[in-house]
Amino acid sequence: MKLTEVIRRPLITEKTTTMREDGKTVVFEVARNANKIDIRRAIEKLLGAKVSEVRTAMTRGKLKRQGRFVGRRSDWKKAYVTLKSGEKLPDFLEGA
Repeated sequence: MKLTEVIRRPLITEKTTTMREDGKTVVFEVARNANKIDIRRAIEKLLGAKVSEVRTAMTRGKLKRQGRFVGRRSDWKKAYVTLKSGEKLPDFLEGA
């Protein structure tokens, strides 16, 4: 799997913004079949920051309906990446 396929996008929510401000934790949406080693390698190569810990969580897709028709969003995976002390967040993630 390519490094650019492992990391889909950074998650920017109210909860992840406070996590980023408090410490060195950044949250990403990642590929469903990516493991912690793949995520660590991708972050270190693409962002140039050393990673101390990676935690992952599977998120179930929600049921959505429009009238009588029911659909389901797909499941997805997110990764909580903690950077080592002294490491700086990339510039494009600072303002986000």
